[in-house]
Amino acid sequence: MFKAILLEQGEGGATLATLKDIDEAALPEGEVQVAVRWSSLNYKDALAITGKSPIVRKWPMIPGIDFAGTVEQSSDPRWKAGDEVVLTGFGVGEGHWGGLAQKARVKGDWLVGLPAGLDAKRAMAVGTAGFTAMLCVMALEKHGLQPGDGEVLVTGASGGVGSVAVALLARLGYRVVASTGRLEETDYLKSLGAESVIDRATLSAPGRPLAKERWAGVVDSVGSHTLVNACAATRENGAVAACGLAQGMDFPATVAPFILRGVTLYGVNSVTVARGPREEAWRRLVQDMPMALLDGMTEVVALKDVIGVAPRFLEGRVRGRLVVDTAAV
Repeated sequence: MFKAILLEQGEGGATLATLKDIDEAALPEGEVQVAVRWSSLNYKDALAITGKSPIVRKWPMIPGIDFAGTVEQSSDPRWKAGDEVVLTGFGVGEGHWGGLAQKARVKGDWLVGLPAGLDAKRAMAVGTAGFTAMLCVMALEKHGLQPGDGEVLVTGASGGVGSVAVALLARLGYRVVASTGRLEETDYLKSLGAESVIDRATLSAPGRPLAKERWAGVVDSVGSHTLVNACAATRENGAVAACGLAQGMDFPATVAPFILRGVTLYGVNSVTVARGPREEAWRRLVQDMPMALLDGMTEVVALKDVIGVAPRFLEGRVRGRLVVDTAAV
């Protein structure tokens, strides 16, 4: 038996979330069984637990889109008992039982080895959010963005993706402008390396098709009007990496920034990244993420408290990363 957060459907399709004892025999099919030591709470997990969005595709479901732990059993020759592994994405926590549990069984293809220089707890402090932030930075670099090119905007900067993106970009020498709806977090964002902080209200309302050129690059985890306005103010031949929809899935834009200024919009999908780029992103995180800053933006939550914390996440009252201690039940 092991402890897990289990999501079940109640009357009228309501989501019922409880901490339960689960028999190992109930674990889904997969070549590798992992003793999960650390997980994290992400925006998507909070939506699933609260039932605020139809994240779950199969019931019942153990949420948790990422985890780090130790292999217990494996029929995949790439993995053996005792290997330390990390998983992010691949529909885990949505269509396949996920990481907010003490055990998981998954496909070997979904795993990567715990990167050298990173322990399991810090791997989950990075988690899906930090992994996604690194992919955004890599997209901007591939475009040709360099530290001397000008200001780089990070939206949703107080959240998990945003906090890591600010720290990474600042460490790499970029001039980072952080956009947040919580200006009381200004000191926190500047401690991560932001040169300046702006109110998200300046970006979140409908704007003009083209605005004054300002951003050499953008990392956006917000979507909707914020993403539109970020594109509208991106400089000629600049680039925007979009990875989230905290404000909304809509994109009420015009083609003006793209055909008149040559702006490039990169969509960043961290869920099904191929093994090569996946391993490169983790290697870069170990190399470029300031670990002291990572520790400072991390809050540890007990597995038994995850259900109560999820609404706070959706209310925007979470700073940085929430790491889940699966042993705390």
